[in-house]
Amino acid sequence: MELISKGRAGTLESGDICVVVEKCSDKGILIDLDSSVVSLFGREIKAVITKTIQDLGFTSGVKVTATDKGALNCTIAARITAAVYRAAESTEFSWK
Repeated sequence: MELISKGRAGTLESGDICVVVEKCSDKGILIDLDSSVVSLFGREIKAVITKTIQDLGFTSGVKVTATDKGALNCTIAARITAAVYRAAESTEFSWK
């Protein structure tokens, strides 16, 4: 899978997270996180984002901009997955 454009998923409603995934030229996975609970859960949110990106087959060249409003880990993973598939312009989702 290759990122072609920007992919967006989520909302700014309470209990959700709004993410934008895009291709970048930097090595690694870049995460720009805005969250009112970043001091408490920032490390965990970034870990969920990173693991989800890696599970989708990416190890570098991905930038994630996330605005968290108290989303659960499963919601974060779902939003990242949706945004990646939208950025790749792919409709071939593998239901596990």
